[in-house]
Amino acid sequence: MSATLSSHILDTHLGKPAADIAVTLHRIKDSGDATLLANGTTNNDGRVAPDSWAAVDGADCDLSAGRYTLTFDTQSYFDAQKLTAFYPQVVIDFVVSDASHYHVPLLLSAHGYGTYRGS
Repeated sequence: MSATLSSHILDTHLGKPAADIAVTLHRIKDSGDATLLANGTTNNDGRVAPDSWAAVDGADCDLSAGRYTLTFDTQSYFDAQKLTAFYPQVVIDFVVSDASHYHVPLLLSAHGYGTYRGS
């Protein structure tokens, strides 16, 4: 089984896609330990496509069943926008249960965020 993963960030404060946000993908083991699998950066449309993840030093990016996190470096993004933000990073914890495509959108503002399972 191997699922695919994408993400999309919309800046609801500025009303546009959030470009150039660094994103990391971790696999969470049963012990709670995290293993870094891949890095990504949102493009001009605020997206990290399934084929744009960069595996980290031999990490297996096979998204098998299990628990994962996406961590978004929102502090750097808001610093670049010259905005003071409340959340320096956003961590989304999610579960992969089958070989389908997983899309994890992030709706972001300087003082709040929301997420859901997209399609």
